Amino acid sequence: MQRDIYQEPLVSRYTSKEMQNLFSEKTKFTTWRRCWVALAEAQHELGLTDIVTAEMLDEMRANVENIDYDIAAQKEKEIRHDVMAHVYEYGLKCPKAAGIIHLGATSQFVVCNTDLVVQKKAMLLIRNGLLQAIKNLSEFSRKTKDIATLGFTHYQPAQPTTVGKRNTLYLQDMVMDLAYIDNYLDQVKARGAKGTVGTQATFLELFKGDHEKVRKLDLLVAEKLGFSESFAVTGQTYTRKMDMKLGETLAGIGATAHKFAVDLRLLSNLKVQEEPFEKKQTGSSAMAYKRNPMRSERLTGLARKLMNLPQNFAGTYANQWFERTLDDSAIRRMDIPQCFLLTDAILKLFVNITSDMVVFPAQIKKYLLAELPFMATEKILMKAVEKGESRQEMHEVVKEHSLAAGKEVKENAKENDLLKRLAEDGRIPFSLEELNEMVSDYSAFTGRAEKQTEEFLDEVISPLLLANRNEMAEIDSSLSV
Repeated sequence: MQRDIYQEPLVSRYTSKEMQNLFSEKTKFTTWRRCWVALAEAQHELGLTDIVTAEMLDEMRANVENIDYDIAAQKEKEIRHDVMAHVYEYGLKCPKAAGIIHLGATSQFVVCNTDLVVQKKAMLLIRNGLLQAIKNLSEFSRKTKDIATLGFTHYQPAQPTTVGKRNTLYLQDMVMDLAYIDNYLDQVKARGAKGTVGTQATFLELFKGDHEKVRKLDLLVAEKLGFSESFAVTGQTYTRKMDMKLGETLAGIGATAHKFAVDLRLLSNLKVQEEPFEKKQTGSSAMAYKRNPMRSERLTGLARKLMNLPQNFAGTYANQWFERTLDDSAIRRMDIPQCFLLTDAILKLFVNITSDMVVFPAQIKKYLLAELPFMATEKILMKAVEKGESRQEMHEVVKEHSLAAGKEVKENAKENDLLKRLAEDGRIPFSLEELNEMVSDYSAFTGRAEKQTEEFLDEVISPLLLANRNEMAEIDSSLSV
């Protein structure tokens, strides 16, 4: 690492080598060359054998990764055009093919097609990371499906749920994120061979007016670059609407991770659930006892950055005048890699946190017991009605004592004595023993939470992971290396 210039933290601190490699200069420029090879091969296969010879193709294939970056940089400085600088440098390595490299193409032939190739591969990496996080969280949800815990609405104690059920809420959102990824992957196509402003005029001239061969050229190039089809129509670039969908898809993952991380930070404050904490990890430089939720906090910060990027993609798309303008170039160079790197970093943290989360049942029980008398009031009302009492009258009595008991808890830090107050009120048709019996099994207050968790995991998550078993096997293999 160079210490005297700015280093991008996403690269130096947070992201995987695989994602870094995809957005490297080497990947970009070697993919440019693969685009030129694909174009030349397609031209040759469609009959231009006198212009694009087999010998030229062999020369081009042999030098895809043989790049002199210094020569290309010097040429770009001279002519102020990166694509033509690399056409020139490639031509030096392929003297026989130098005259047909980039034949009939515009700069966006290599730029757009390369962007789409890289983005597709990067999205598949993101998909794998999301699958691993889903797998981790599903295992945690199943393990904790029956641990009753306070629910919260407005961050105030509410009806009990279970730890596992709460985590299925994040899982359901992650399944939606996976569906958005798959929708993006279904829509992404090659730009193909469309010519200068998308009319294919140069290729039509090259093939002597043969429209069918030009159409075949477009599809053949797309297939050689790993796509089943190309966009039916383009201007000079593929539609930047596609970048909007990319940004929205990745930002959605960021939003899911952000909610999960914030909730875990709140639970950490209550000391009921925490992220993993290493044996020698330091929580605070001053307060040695602290276990700060630093991974969840980092996750929140990275997600905040990611969630704010889609507006840039919308602005870029909306400002592409007619067939294209160049104001998309600089911002896309930054925002597209950042979108993927941020999501990669977020998923690395998400997988790490969900792999070994800690739950503290005794602390959970303490909070439950403190609030359970309040939670039981609806049950008390229903039981009173069964004994012939008016629900509305009972509601007023219960409300009166609930507010009084709550005031003592808040102002004087006393124990919650709501049940005792109710038992001593002659209007309530229950003894203290009967009231205590109503709250003795606090799991009864969780409704179908445990069953909902089992059903969701069995009916949604397990089939999803099974359908992606090949991808999961690849993930497991990479983690074991």
